[in-house]
Amino acid sequence: MNSPASGSELETDPAAAYGQLHPRIQEWVWKQGWKYLRNTQAQAVAPIMAADRDVIISAATASGKTEAAWIPICSVLAAQVDSGTGLPGVKALCVSPLKALINDQYGRLESLGAAAGVPVHRRHGDVPGSARKALRDAPDGILLITPESLEALFVNQGSTVMKLLGGLQYVVIDELHSFIGSERGAQLQSLLHRVELAIRRRVPRVGLSATLSNLSIAAQFLRPEASSTVTFVGDTDDDRAELKLQLRGYLNTIHTPTLQTQDDWDDLAGGTIKAEIGNHLFETLRGKDNLVFANSRANVEIYADILQQISDSRRVPNEFLPHHGSLSKEFREDVEERLRSRVNPTTAICTSTLEMGIDIGSADSVAQIGSPGGVAALRQRLGRSGRQEGNPSVLRLYISEEGIDDRTPPVDQLRSETLETIAIVELMLARWYEPPNVDSLHLSTLVQQILSTIAQHGGAAPAQLFSALCASGPFQCVPAPMFSELLHCMGHANLLIQATDGLLLPGIAGERLINHYSFYAAFESSEEYRLVAAGRTLGSIPIDQPLLAGGLLIFAGRRWVIRNVHLDAKIIEVEPSKGGRPPTFSSKGPLIADGIRKEMRRIYETTDVPAYLDNTAQRLLLDGRAAYRRLGLDKATIVPWGDETILFPWAGDRVMNTLAVLLSVNGIDTSLDGIALNCAHTTPSILRTVLDELATSDLPDAITLAQNVAAKVQDKHDKYLSEDLLNSSYAAKNLDLPRTKETISRLTP
Repeated sequence: MNSPASGSELETDPAAAYGQLHPRIQEWVWKQGWKYLRNTQAQAVAPIMAADRDVIISAATASGKTEAAWIPICSVLAAQVDSGTGLPGVKALCVSPLKALINDQYGRLESLGAAAGVPVHRRHGDVPGSARKALRDAPDGILLITPESLEALFVNQGSTVMKLLGGLQYVVIDELHSFIGSERGAQLQSLLHRVELAIRRRVPRVGLSATLSNLSIAAQFLRPEASSTVTFVGDTDDDRAELKLQLRGYLNTIHTPTLQTQDDWDDLAGGTIKAEIGNHLFETLRGKDNLVFANSRANVEIYADILQQISDSRRVPNEFLPHHGSLSKEFREDVEERLRSRVNPTTAICTSTLEMGIDIGSADSVAQIGSPGGVAALRQRLGRSGRQEGNPSVLRLYISEEGIDDRTPPVDQLRSETLETIAIVELMLARWYEPPNVDSLHLSTLVQQILSTIAQHGGAAPAQLFSALCASGPFQCVPAPMFSELLHCMGHANLLIQATDGLLLPGIAGERLINHYSFYAAFESSEEYRLVAAGRTLGSIPIDQPLLAGGLLIFAGRRWVIRNVHLDAKIIEVEPSKGGRPPTFSSKGPLIADGIRKEMRRIYETTDVPAYLDNTAQRLLLDGRAAYRRLGLDKATIVPWGDETILFPWAGDRVMNTLAVLLSVNGIDTSLDGIALNCAHTTPSILRTVLDELATSDLPDAITLAQNVAAKVQDKHDKYLSEDLLNSSYAAKNLDLPRTKETISRLTP
């Protein structure tokens, strides 16, 4: 496939680009106090205003990507307002992954839309009905929307989509990288294809991202049937701000007790590594605006509680506030407004909720507790700091490891979290990002899109569905026989019924599914209880944990006691308390890429010590390297450990999973353990024999191999798939035979 057109071929003279803009848009730019358009913004003007191609804008966080897209779009819309041309309906659609991003962009685009003479609308679950009605009655201007709300439009207002979007001239996809390779991304591709089917013409698409690993993959996602025509706009010079970086290591030599009582929790919070990290955060960050990424909602609540207790003990106002997806919208927006206003110093302890482009101004610094799990995620987070000209980006990383004794397993001896974090930092500095997995069949999302399309049109023939969704749509990897089997599965589950004329209609189970509020999302979400204190909603927690009156909670950075649990209404009433425990949130960690594991091995085998490591982190690095040599990993990849044998493939999680299944099929009880595979009741010689046999024989195909996996239901609608379809789906998403074959060959020279 040809590479998409490079931004270097485009206009880079800011003055010339500015001259192409509509006078009212020029005036808007001038009123912003900008001295000039940035290079990325200048490059984007001509291709976007031409409206004859798709464009990807890939540039650093805070480099003005949003304006790079919307300034030329609004310039075109302003000219049409003056001339009275253009079809009725929404003129530009912006699809964003987060409601918070939409709210943020709504505020940023209102004045630009006003300059163009067009209204700006937003649509997501929190938008009031009056605003939705106004858009429905007089569709026009710019519409900011989530994929879920766009899905709801098709399901609930299918007959009016043509009227609503009839004037569409541009589609903008914000944070493009967050969609690629995911079920939500497959949903978005389908929805955009269905938009063009509804209005019967192609609409230029503009994708925005700061962390694209592979331009060709991004172009293929943006326009699957014509990726080679996508134009690339970007300016890597925007990503060369000064960086101040430190990785702080912590060594835990104290055995962590089993938490039975509130005193146990308070002792843990006050005397462990978490408390040490909390104290350093307090001393270093207080009085400034910062973001602290804690990786999980439970960790957010733990550190928010620790910092609250430190503030109380020092008799100073607490500046450390939690921010995660389970907190109420009002609570999150209060924290975001505090960060924007810069009136009161605020540090947000957060998950990835503040990773993407919500405008909270420029944080003085960013902290990361634990490994970020990915290079792109760390780069996104770092981009929240150093946004003001002349100010450096500041990043502090905190890694803790346990003490080592004779019983410590090899993986823990290697200080793997420290080495993983160093590898991620080194790859970020080298501008490498992990590629997405684009091999999935997305059958779960195809089930959703079949039902959604039927709901949109009031029924559909099988051939029409296949043509719209697969033959010419985004599910082209699904052949006709597989599609036919999927329809039979849906019929067997009563999701579909077929009328006498052949038309497919929702069955009883299908109607129930379509009419449930959760249908619009392509991902599974657990039912949750709403936490209420004195009539104010604090947020929600999953219901898969004991909920009893008198129980203690830490939530929203405060300690609570449960007073009442209303099962029917799914409401938990709480009151302030001196005691509390963080709730349990279920979550999956990120898949680690091949490149990260290869970089880890390189770091183990070199002697350089990065300058950004503090003394303890240096010690942990040297400990890991010493263990690497002591275990013989500088010469081999197999380590005996009791009645187990540990295999170190130095590969990413997808290859590790494939290798684990292969070994299990060949009689070795294998389990994943971070950077290694644990082979139970196996000697090194037996493992080497099996690996040699795998290296010299033909491996089974991925679908055959998937038949040996017990737990294959992973995505929202997988439960409706037959065993054959589950095998195909699991194989495409989770198994990588070609790279696994290469890995086995490397393990058996």
